[in-house]
Amino acid sequence: MNWYLDVLKKYAVFNGRARRKEFWMFFLFNFIFLTVLSIVDQALGIQLLSTIYALGVFLPYLGVAIRRLHDTGRSGWWILIGLVPLVGFIILIVFFASEGEQQQNAHGPNPKLAPAY
Repeated sequence: MNWYLDVLKKYAVFNGRARRKEFWMFFLFNFIFLTVLSIVDQALGIQLLSTIYALGVFLPYLGVAIRRLHDTGRSGWWILIGLVPLVGFIILIVFFASEGEQQQNAHGPNPKLAPAY
């Protein structure tokens, strides 16, 4: 849960690097929360709670996704490849799942080696 909260604390931080674990744990908790809220929305007959939640976590998701791309040595603009139907989504998954650069890159030091704060 700390990984999820750490991403929310960096609400709109688009610089720096994010580890794979940070990205995927945030993704997992978002998936769980959205699934639960969608079930509640269906029970209530509205689509309000999941929509509000999705809008609320859009910027943190975008921030952690861009930081994840930075960790792999890519520009944050690579996020736009997700707009290409089917192929773009697959390429993004490969980028998000690939290991980050071991050494310091243009976006900062390796987050695995950085001391916890």
